[in-house]
Amino acid sequence: MRLPTFKGGIHPPDSKGYAKDEIIKVIFPEAGTHLVYPMSQHIGAPCEPIVAKGDRVLMGQKIGEAKGFVSSPVHASVSGTVVDVEPRLAPIGAPSLSVVVENDGKMEELPGLNKHTDYKTLPRDIMIEMIKEAGIVGQGGAGFPTHVKLSPPPDKKIDYFILNAAECEPYLTTDYRVLLEETDIILRGVRMILHLFPDAMGIIAIESNKPDAIKLVTEKCTDPRIKIVTLETKYPQGSEKQLIYACTGREVMSGTLPADAGCIVNNVDTVIAIERSIRRGRPIMRRVVTVSGKAVARPGNYKVRIGMKFADLINAVGGFKEEPYRLIAGGPMMGVAMYTLDVPIAKTSGAILCLTKDECEVKPEKNCIRCARCVEICPSMLIPLELNANVVNREYDKFKKNNGVDCIECGSCSYVCPAKRHLAQSIRYIRRQILAKKI
Repeated sequence: MRLPTFKGGIHPPDSKGYAKDEIIKVIFPEAGTHLVYPMSQHIGAPCEPIVAKGDRVLMGQKIGEAKGFVSSPVHASVSGTVVDVEPRLAPIGAPSLSVVVENDGKMEELPGLNKHTDYKTLPRDIMIEMIKEAGIVGQGGAGFPTHVKLSPPPDKKIDYFILNAAECEPYLTTDYRVLLEETDIILRGVRMILHLFPDAMGIIAIESNKPDAIKLVTEKCTDPRIKIVTLETKYPQGSEKQLIYACTGREVMSGTLPADAGCIVNNVDTVIAIERSIRRGRPIMRRVVTVSGKAVARPGNYKVRIGMKFADLINAVGGFKEEPYRLIAGGPMMGVAMYTLDVPIAKTSGAILCLTKDECEVKPEKNCIRCARCVEICPSMLIPLELNANVVNREYDKFKKNNGVDCIECGSCSYVCPAKRHLAQSIRYIRRQILAKKI
């Protein structure tokens, strides 16, 4: 019997062997190092700094205040002194107003953290406010403020909460390790979210290439409201719309949100952050990052402080064993190529890939041969070759008419193209220009 999945998609080599068997190791930034906190680590309005140069801050202290409903505050992940409030390069490749803190090495916490709370005694609005104040955003990469996602309009009935544990991107193994090492916390986090939606069922969706994680979670999950769903291993299985279809058979139509299909989806580390914020009153200050690729000395999964620079993380894990040909923040399919490691780890930073030339050499573009492979595998049922032509010819009205904004930027079309057309790159650029209303 075939496992649940979506239409289209590809099967790239998963390349997870470098790090999947490495247990999560904790790395603290060294005293004297600077941690950089961009005020925009999420979709929506940037934060406003509420500290100034010379201020001493404590671990867990709010240093950036959310402005607007679709926004998320930022907290210090170490104790130390604010040395600058200025634009700094962020992982997205552009400068962002940032608070820079010199770590004093004391890790002195803000008083009041670790106050244990029973979520079953909390009303819904208080739980949502706690999640908002903790600065939690989607840690699968998009960075959508979680309190907004968990606050659908009253007319949207939520039937399913889906825990996205697919982790379909090659190389990435953080969700897999967390499933094995923090199973109880994950299950408690799922129950907390189901407490917010008492009429919903919970689904934990895991790809079939993680059999030990599936076995462990199934053994430990005794809640009848939570079902474990084993999915076919296929990229981009973890994309929100595709995951919803695979798990429920429901389609998220063009121009609508998952809540319109009665579903809410959260990433594994996001649910852990929710559990920590509700049960222990802790804001998001750390995340698990996969460091992988042939060029790095010690591939693995590392729990690090948000704001710590990628360069400091790489040095802490032994540096490079050879000069990397390409550095990528995130996975190879949807990540961002980097020209420097002098950028901070943000809430959405799931991986840093240090790849050699044989792992990622990009071949020159050739003329489209009209083979339609990109059409066959597109998970959004688009025609990438036509969208690419619209971009090249600057036919932006046709791009919109051809539903280019429905692209999920997964990169599958570029991967299968025998002419090596830069399909995803061209579509991504114009799509984001349209969404930003610049076109």
